[in-house]
Amino acid sequence: MLEWHDSSARLVGPGGSILLPDDDEISRKLAMLFEGQCEGLGPTEAARKFGYSKQRYFQLLEQFEAQGALALLSKARGPKTNYRRTEEMVRQIIRHRFLDPEASAEVIAQKLQQTHHLISIRSVERVISDFGLQKKTLRRPP
Repeated sequence: MLEWHDSSARLVGPGGSILLPDDDEISRKLAMLFEGQCEGLGPTEAARKFGYSKQRYFQLLEQFEAQGALALLSKARGPKTNYRRTEEMVRQIIRHRFLDPEASAEVIAQKLQQTHHLISIRSVERVISDFGLQKKTLRRPP
């Protein structure tokens, strides 16, 4: 019988053991599925033992059965693209800045919003900053 020992990060069986690296999430998830499906621990206990919910256990099992072990590797979460500050939106912000160098980020955002572009003042400020389009301040000698 193969068993996972969390304290030593080892898979232990009747003939010996193997150390799993801390950053090897695929092996850990596979060990959880193995214990839950093959060793009789069951989904609920296996998920709890490895720090997952029962629902996540079944999601991982489904991914593994459909695509194999590589499907157990976590993918990046969150937005994959910059959906507000698109290239076109950046061009429009720069265009407005050059048309009226005295316009504030608030004014530029308002003009874009009037043309039905969803953009926040902060996003306009970021574009202005990223491209070095801030207003220059004059320093007076003492």
